[in-house]
Amino acid sequence: MRPDDLPEVRRLPLFQKMEAANFDELVGKSYMQTFPAGLEMIRQGDPADFLHVMLEGAVELYAKWGGRECTMAVVRPVSTFILAACIKDAPYLMSARTLERSRIILIPSAGLREIFRRDTEFAVSVVTELAASFRSIVRNTKGLKLRNSRERVASYLLRQSRLLDDAPSYRLPVEKRLLASYLGMTPENLSRTIKTLEDHGVKVDGMRVIITDRKKLVDLAQPDTLIDGPDPDALGTGSSLPPVQRWA
Repeated sequence: MRPDDLPEVRRLPLFQKMEAANFDELVGKSYMQTFPAGLEMIRQGDPADFLHVMLEGAVELYAKWGGRECTMAVVRPVSTFILAACIKDAPYLMSARTLERSRIILIPSAGLREIFRRDTEFAVSVVTELAASFRSIVRNTKGLKLRNSRERVASYLLRQSRLLDDAPSYRLPVEKRLLASYLGMTPENLSRTIKTLEDHGVKVDGMRVIITDRKKLVDLAQPDTLIDGPDPDALGTGSSLPPVQRWA
């Protein structure tokens, strides 16, 4: 592992408050690996041998069943995944594949659990991160179960604008096929839904989102803090899509 990577890792909320000796021990047992794009790094059902710390690139977390597949989250730097399985010493519930060339630190789960038992501040940080992930997943599940497809897309697009201080235009953070899967839709259904939203105050041109009438969009989305947040603690926990980017 490169010494200049350590400050970035140390600044993550998960590791910020743990004792210095324990942090040094943990990273001393870890190693860095660079993965090419399109590689399956984790397969659901496999033992959770490592906590992954994303330093560069992008990784999709996804699940499969009965010949079907869905996107659970997209992880970008600097963040960790999949913590819960590592702490429980349980099989991964999700698979992971790189969307682009990615540089990732692999922290052995056994060492993670050992320090979790003896470092109180680290244990509190672990519980806090797991709680943030849980709340993010509950919010997403509520949206999937309580909103129809048009309301889900409208809510997502409005929420991303609000994260950028009500920016009237921004760039989608992931490909539309990933967004569709995350929102429980097919790419074709997403495209049709986006087209219908032009009469409700928002237009999508490629990766660019343009809000043309915020009031109409709000009227359709009906934002709810118990579904839409904000929940900034969940960012970087590998339980949602990455934050949007302002359109330059």
